[in-house]
Amino acid sequence: MVVIFGITGFFLERYKFHILGWESYLLIIVPVCILFFFYAAGRQIFEYDSDGEALNFRNRNILPFIDKSVSDEFPKYKLLKYEVVSFFIVKRLYITISSKKNHSSILKYDISFLTKKEINDLKFSLNKVVKGNKEKRQE
Repeated sequence: MVVIFGITGFFLERYKFHILGWESYLLIIVPVCILFFFYAAGRQIFEYDSDGEALNFRNRNILPFIDKSVSDEFPKYKLLKYEVVSFFIVKRLYITISSKKNHSSILKYDISFLTKKEINDLKFSLNKVVKGNKEKRQE
């Protein structure tokens, strides 16, 4: 909506009001930069549920037309390992799960918008599942 209002404001300023001058281009540039930031930073909403026998991960954007949402559900025993990678303001969660015929798959999620406490809680929960899986495999 900000982009639409910016474009509308630009055309109204350019062809009707003539108040801003060259600054009217900022009405388009600023909303487009914000839209690019949302796209570059990744999906803003990350949901994680470890209750029961399955792990549920859901990652989606506030703006649904920017990118597809990712939703995965798999049994806890398939989780092999995980890794949280931070690069400046971008954070990613890489989950390795076992799949058919002893292969593994890597699932990727954007967790850039989680707080430090939320990331620590996520790590604690995933560590508990990975540790339980290692103990079961050793038995």
